[in-house]
Amino acid sequence: MNPKAVRAWLMYDWANSAFATTLMAAVLPIFYIEVAAKGLSSSTSASYWGLTQAAGMLLVAVLAPVLGAAADCAGKKMYFLRRFSYLGIAASFLFVFIGQGNYLAASLLFVLATVGFSGGNSFYDALLPDLVPEEQKREYISSKGYASGYVGGGLLLVVNLLMIQKPGLFGLSDGEAGTRLAFASVAVWWLVFSLPLFRHVKDRAAAAPIPARQYARIGFTRTWETLKSLKRYPQLLKFILAYWFFNDGINTIITMATAYGKAIGIETQDLIMALLITQFVGIPFTLLFGKIGEKLGAKPALYISLGIYLLIVLLGYFMTTSTHFYLLAVMVGFVQGGSQAVARSLFSRLVPADRTAEFFGFLSVSGKFSSMVGPAVFAAMGLLTGSSRYGILALALFFIAGIALLRTVDLERGSVEAGAVRPAAPSC
Repeated sequence: MNPKAVRAWLMYDWANSAFATTLMAAVLPIFYIEVAAKGLSSSTSASYWGLTQAAGMLLVAVLAPVLGAAADCAGKKMYFLRRFSYLGIAASFLFVFIGQGNYLAASLLFVLATVGFSGGNSFYDALLPDLVPEEQKREYISSKGYASGYVGGGLLLVVNLLMIQKPGLFGLSDGEAGTRLAFASVAVWWLVFSLPLFRHVKDRAAAAPIPARQYARIGFTRTWETLKSLKRYPQLLKFILAYWFFNDGINTIITMATAYGKAIGIETQDLIMALLITQFVGIPFTLLFGKIGEKLGAKPALYISLGIYLLIVLLGYFMTTSTHFYLLAVMVGFVQGGSQAVARSLFSRLVPADRTAEFFGFLSVSGKFSSMVGPAVFAAMGLLTGSSRYGILALALFFIAGIALLRTVDLERGSVEAGAVRPAAPSC
């Protein structure tokens, strides 16, 4: 294990988490509705924002497994990671120039930025088994990556919120100018703190050079083979099924928490403060779950985190005040990064070593498709019962199903299956 390369890998999570916190979660949704879509009704602008997010995820879903397969075959994980990062960085910066009523341009930029962010993360995740051998604290290193993201994304978010709410401190005229400066700061932050990874981690050369024009053919062919080959890895397949359920529950909590809070009367400032609390509570507890994974094993650590999530949705059903919302935000901070980090490490043990980008791309895409179910169930329960409380309660089923499926996964057997001799993948 190369410590310098590992530190550089950790720093990338610090870098690109600024996009997740400032653009995706806190600032851009409000800017889109109040500025970019100015002149449209609130319902229309909200619908356009939802369609924009769906379009970005769809493009990622199509591209990630194909490019992942090509990256494995050509030995170019870092090549693709750099290109996707540059795309996300450039799109983030260009939000500075979005004016009132420019919702089409804003939608296009967000789609491009989402492709850059999510596509790049597929290759970033796939670097973990290359940089950290399984026997050398992979769970803890994975957890440190998420913790680094919480620190970096959280610190810049605090500064960005000050730019918007106290623009005079930065010599700005108003909050809109602060918002534009926040967009520029995300791009600069992402670029600067990505440089160590770009410098210290290099691609491993493929057995034979592959012309770029063949990437698409290779990618589509190997992606199809990935789908067909899952039956050769039964433990991996069971883990993926478990992941679809519990990851859907986690993502629904992340994406619907603010809407749920608004629906039951929590004030906007309390919702924003709760987001910051989750970020900073997540820093030490993500590292703690990495240590739990080392001491007790990755599966027990994941069971603990999913059990706490199950408790969160049960308590969320009874939530009535902002104090309750803050307490639940603290609980989410306990487990959000840890559960994702341990799941990433577990998955890395179950995939063939020569096809990591391909399988991580597949997990990323399939997870995004499955994540459409949770919000749909949440919405349907709310419409059927007239209360969002039943929507949050329904998420308990996702965690129960995920835990039950996870119990059937034999990690030792899965590692053997991943390393066993298999029918050859399509020729590169």
